[in-house]
Amino acid sequence: MNRILAIDDQLDMLVLIKNSLTREGHQVDLVQDPLSLDLEALATYDLILLDVMMPGLDGLSLCKKIRSQVDAPILFLTAKTQEEDLVEGLLAGGDDYITKPFGLRELSARIQAHLRREKRDKHTHLHRGRIHFDLSSREVFVEGEALDLTKSEYAISLLLAKRRGQVFSRDQIYDQVFGLEGTGDPSAISEHVKNIRAKFQKHGERPLVTVWGIGYKWE
Repeated sequence: MNRILAIDDQLDMLVLIKNSLTREGHQVDLVQDPLSLDLEALATYDLILLDVMMPGLDGLSLCKKIRSQVDAPILFLTAKTQEEDLVEGLLAGGDDYITKPFGLRELSARIQAHLRREKRDKHTHLHRGRIHFDLSSREVFVEGEALDLTKSEYAISLLLAKRRGQVFSRDQIYDQVFGLEGTGDPSAISEHVKNIRAKFQKHGERPLVTVWGIGYKWE
């Protein structure tokens, strides 16, 4: 399942996109007001659909603003057909464009093509307040100070940080981090979380929360 973000000021367009892509097995998040966009969550998406003509903040300006934070393909949705307009979009950091009105089969085909080709080296940073993850070096920093996390502790922290607010059981964390072929004990996740908390607390941070009887989340 791929996570796709669709940004368009037209609600009917967003609903159409979500209904179509959800049927294909994608998880689709919608943003109607580009000024309300959660910039910290951008690194969690596999592809972004971005309308060009929007009030308040147009798609080209938004693309320029977020491109350094996003490795995922950005596909413009545009009613413009002039070559200079399309070139401007690509120069702003976009990967492709789909001209409105478009068919749902074309939309699906373009998305699938970019997802298949997506082989960028991950170099973005995921920020969570004072905490940030360097996705290329696989390090975590609090106000510039690196935490000495093990490989497993880093993977658990990143999983929860990317899905901030979502609760994961120990079994779910184990499957996500170690894979379904893991031969360890999911109960070890509790010990990993304990160690992660201790390392964050040394820097005055307590991002991991226990949801009693269910699991853990990043708050």
